[in-house]
Amino acid sequence: MIKKYFLLLWFSLGFFSHWAAAQESESHIRVSVNLVQLNVAVTDNKGNYITGLRPQDFVITEDKIQQKIATFAEGNGPTRRLVDVPLSQASGQSDDPGQQVSPGDSSTTLGSLVAGANVFILFDTSNYMYRGFVFAQDAIADFVRSLESANKIAFYSYSRDLSRVAPLTSDRSQVLRGVRTTVAGDEAALYNCLLLTVKDAAKYTGRKVVVVFSNGPDNSSMVPPEDVAQLAQSTGTSIYMISTRQAQLEPVSTVVFERMTKATGGKAYFASTWRDEKKAFASIRDDLAHLYSLSYYPQANPNHGWRAITVKLTSERAKNYHIRTRDGYLLEPGQFSPRSAPASLTDPVSE
Repeated sequence: MIKKYFLLLWFSLGFFSHWAAAQESESHIRVSVNLVQLNVAVTDNKGNYITGLRPQDFVITEDKIQQKIATFAEGNGPTRRLVDVPLSQASGQSDDPGQQVSPGDSSTTLGSLVAGANVFILFDTSNYMYRGFVFAQDAIADFVRSLESANKIAFYSYSRDLSRVAPLTSDRSQVLRGVRTTVAGDEAALYNCLLLTVKDAAKYTGRKVVVVFSNGPDNSSMVPPEDVAQLAQSTGTSIYMISTRQAQLEPVSTVVFERMTKATGGKAYFASTWRDEKKAFASIRDDLAHLYSLSYYPQANPNHGWRAITVKLTSERAKNYHIRTRDGYLLEPGQFSPRSAPASLTDPVSE
């Protein structure tokens, strides 16, 4: 009961709106500025996806500072590199005299430009899942088969603990075997397990999405949902959540799901029947196929806390279009380190 009121208080205070507050920092620090990845959906007033847009149709600002688009892709098409690593970043210099900028790791500066997305499916196998378990497995299996071949898929399940059933792979049969071997039982620690899943997704470059199927509220996590949302925003990971009727019996969970997915550029679905579950998965599949993938190397910015991102379209007719993406990110503690020599652009990165 205490947990329920804590979550409700968090949202009533509008926690997400306060992430924009800057964090205090020491005067001489190194800021590791990596490639910022955005998944952007563009739709008209009827919800139809707008296709055929070009890089010059988008304007991206971070803390009102206009950014140069570094890479661009539409749907599952190939990614195009538009700019090289900025010279100021490659040399470890910055326009801000109070900080130096290191180029970050090779996965973000020299990573291969590939098509498709890395899709992490997180399946609720807690004791909430005794009803409709087979129907949920069928819906997930159909979703896996329907994804474009360019996408790689990982399948995880959770109850009290996270089970990495099938690691990220392009082998659909391996993922499908994992789906069919899951069994239900134990309490639900959704936010604990979702945080671990986002951490796994963050190791990879390009588009990253986590698709959660939840049949009930969280009753065992030690991690608050705002921590999950913050990490997902900071790593450019979009979260999609499909919640069933059982989960909707808990109003706080419903609000959490809606807020978390919106903050990360994803969507929340509430399915009353197994047919609704299939429709929700089909909608996510269509969304992934129509997302624009944009990235940029941040311009010099003295703000070491929350950085607000705005994406707009340049054309006059685009005024009636709707854009869905994450609205910013918080610099991770790992992005700050004592002043030292710049890291090498060719340093190996383990995944």
